[in-house]
Amino acid sequence: MAEGFLKSLDITLDVFSAGTVPATKISSKAVKVMNEVRIDITNQYPKSVDQFINDDFDYVITVCDNAKETCPVFTGKVKHRLHIGFEDPYTFTGNEEETMNKYREVRDFIMEEFKEFYKHYIKV
Repeated sequence: MAEGFLKSLDITLDVFSAGTVPATKISSKAVKVMNEVRIDITNQYPKSVDQFINDDFDYVITVCDNAKETCPVFTGKVKHRLHIGFEDPYTFTGNEEETMNKYREVRDFIMEEFKEFYKHYIKV
C-alpha cells in the first residue's frame, strides 16, 4: 500500500517495495481498500528485500514494526534510513468486516504519514 500511495503522489518517483518475508501474492484486501481511494495496486507483486540490498537509494523506509528489526544491512549507498511503523493488516485476525476495517485504518495511516514524508523530504 505504501508503494502505491507514494507513486500516486508523484509519478516521477522511483519507488520499490519489498518485504523480509514476502507473501506469495498481493493481498486482495489491500487491493480493494486502495481501490476505494482510487489507487490501483493490482500490478504490484511481493518481492524480497534481498534483491535490493546492493542498490543505491535516497531513502530506505521500513514500515512494519518487525521489518525494522529484521531488515538486512544494505550494502549499496543509502542516504537516509527512516522508520514509519504500522501494524501489518495481513496478520490481523477478525471477521471480514473487522479485517477490512483494519486494512482501511492502516491504509489511512499510511496515506497520512507518507503525505507528510513527501511534503517534508521530497517536495522541498
